[in-house]
Amino acid sequence: MDPNHHTPLRAVALVCTLFPSPAPSSSQLLAEQTMAALAEHGVTGKTIRIADHEVKSGVKTDMGDGDAWPEIRDTVLGCDILIVSTPIWLGHPSSIAQRVLERLDAEISETDDEGRMLTYGKVAAVCVVGNEDGAHKVAADLFQGLNDVGFSLAPNAVTYWVGEAMQGTDYQDLDKTPAKTAATAATLAANTAHLARRLKAAPYPAS
Repeated sequence: MDPNHHTPLRAVALVCTLFPSPAPSSSQLLAEQTMAALAEHGVTGKTIRIADHEVKSGVKTDMGDGDAWPEIRDTVLGCDILIVSTPIWLGHPSSIAQRVLERLDAEISETDDEGRMLTYGKVAAVCVVGNEDGAHKVAADLFQGLNDVGFSLAPNAVTYWVGEAMQGTDYQDLDKTPAKTAATAATLAANTAHLARRLKAAPYPAS
């Protein structure tokens, strides 16, 4: 057993559905299930549906009057784990997921006294839902972006569900969670929490 298993960890899931609350969302559901899986490893936290907030376009940490990103950013920086949950639209992450990556791009120039990005030592993972193929491609896009802006990725850092192409069933419409999706969420949670605790105990060297 991990000797640091009881080290408390915090996580936030940024849900990138295009639809604000209270609209039902498969991305929200899978994010909540992933957060529940993380809770089994001593991780607490919350989900934030980005469409409920005015996150302005841009690549700065603060885009001025009315921009909701600075508060969301504070939450991300206050956590050990970041989950990005997105639907697939036209074979790509949602435009909101892309906006989240663009806002995170500002972290490249935000460093501590030793030259490390403030996101160093934080671990990211991804949830993907859709009614067409493309979950691996969407995860790859997000993995690269998240890694570029300083996040670490554990093995198997994605859980997903993809329905039959050209059909209308959504993840949230299923009678029960598919066993494979639940299993990948459990693996994501175990590996992500493990890596986050390791990095908390042994930070990356100065840049």
